[in-house]
Amino acid sequence: MKILLAPAETKNEGGEEKAFCNDNFFLEELFEKREEIFNIYEKHLSSSSIEELSAWFGLKKLDDVKKYKESLINKPTMKAINRYNGVAFDALDYNNLDNETQKYIDENVILFSNLFGPIKANDKIPNYKYKQGAKLNNIAIEKFFLDNFTAQLDSYIGEEVIDLRAGHYEKFYKVKKANVLTFKFIKDGKVVSHWAKYYRGKVLQEIAKNKITSHEEFMNMQIDGLKLEEIQEKKNVKLLIMSIN
Repeated sequence: MKILLAPAETKNEGGEEKAFCNDNFFLEELFEKREEIFNIYEKHLSSSSIEELSAWFGLKKLDDVKKYKESLINKPTMKAINRYNGVAFDALDYNNLDNETQKYIDENVILFSNLFGPIKANDKIPNYKYKQGAKLNNIAIEKFFLDNFTAQLDSYIGEEVIDLRAGHYEKFYKVKKANVLTFKFIKDGKVVSHWAKYYRGKVLQEIAKNKITSHEEFMNMQIDGLKLEEIQEKKNVKLLIMSIN
């Protein structure tokens, strides 16, 4: 069983691992596809003005734009699960989990990067900037990764998936061949958005702590602060409506 997770716009700086290369990613047979987009991205950075990149990145501070305009070719990397930060990743609190729980996350969580496509939690990536939904030289990144990675992901993920992604990242990969558990979080009868990110992180943390290997095991697990209110089923997907206490 694999867990799908969205990335975050904000990222931690630094890194001590080697720069962008085949060894840094799972699905090594598809590295050329990642490299194709990476090279177009690099060319876009070098050929665009600071002002153009300011709009493309969605950044107002030109000093930040200058930082992200630098080439990534020789930039150090770190685990993707450590690179991203934000509400969900704060709730996961990866660095304070024990080694076995971290190992479970490393091996079973797949994130969806706007630049690198589907990546495992322990794949190693540099600090980059890519605004969600932005086209790269008229390439719709989501469709590129959907078209080129779906077959391999179908084989990799197996028969059961827990999908903790925000809706946008379904454009990168639509699970059609596996059974899926996904979530909607409500509070006082209303769907929440900001807090949904937090509880996606908490759900992942509990899954990892309990080393969950199947939907059945997950359904038998209790998560503090959440209560299952309803299950909606459609084709291969079960949507769990969870109320926040």
